[in-house]
Amino acid sequence: MKLFGYWRSSATYRVRIALHLKELEFEYEPINLLKGEQNSDEYLKRNPQGLVPAFQSDEGAILTQSTAIIEYLEERYPENPLLPADASLRAKARAIAAVIACEAQPFMNLRIQTYLKKEGEFDAAMMQDWLDRWTGGAMRTVESLLCATDRAYCAGDRPGMADAFLIPQVFGAMRFGVDLSATPRIKEIFERCNAIAAFEKAHPQNQPDAIAA
Repeated sequence: MKLFGYWRSSATYRVRIALHLKELEFEYEPINLLKGEQNSDEYLKRNPQGLVPAFQSDEGAILTQSTAIIEYLEERYPENPLLPADASLRAKARAIAAVIACEAQPFMNLRIQTYLKKEGEFDAAMMQDWLDRWTGGAMRTVESLLCATDRAYCAGDRPGMADAFLIPQVFGAMRFGVDLSATPRIKEIFERCNAIAAFEKAHPQNQPDAIAA
């Protein structure tokens, strides 16, 4: 298996966590977004969107979109499951992942921010308002979902898919200064997950391309 990604990409970070939680061995090939390597002809054959990550399975299939990749890993390698056995909790895990993937992370995306700064002429204050309103708002929604059930992790008593989405999102929000003051449950789970080896291995600063980027 091979993962093509960028050390600071939230979507790549999610897949790294999932792979490590499942204790799967994989190769990692860095794609430098700042140098535009995602737009090379070679990479676009793997992912026509020009986004990271892309994933090559043991069978040679090329997969894209972090949610689809993680669902594939869950189906293909059922050991160390990322989704709870309970159907309601599985739905909750997927809901949390969807809020993050669809409503929180896209507003922090490099290409979106580049567009807003260059085409929309957003200054620093406007960008911060944008992030607090949209990314921050989505994270407050996640906080409400987490407060509905008192579990150690997002959707149960062991880390899984939802946590693999949450931790990179918190990392990114902290990097961009998004206001997380109203999300104590998120902070609690963030700290608990980061004490686990799989999350530590997946952390952006522990990737081979972190220093060179």
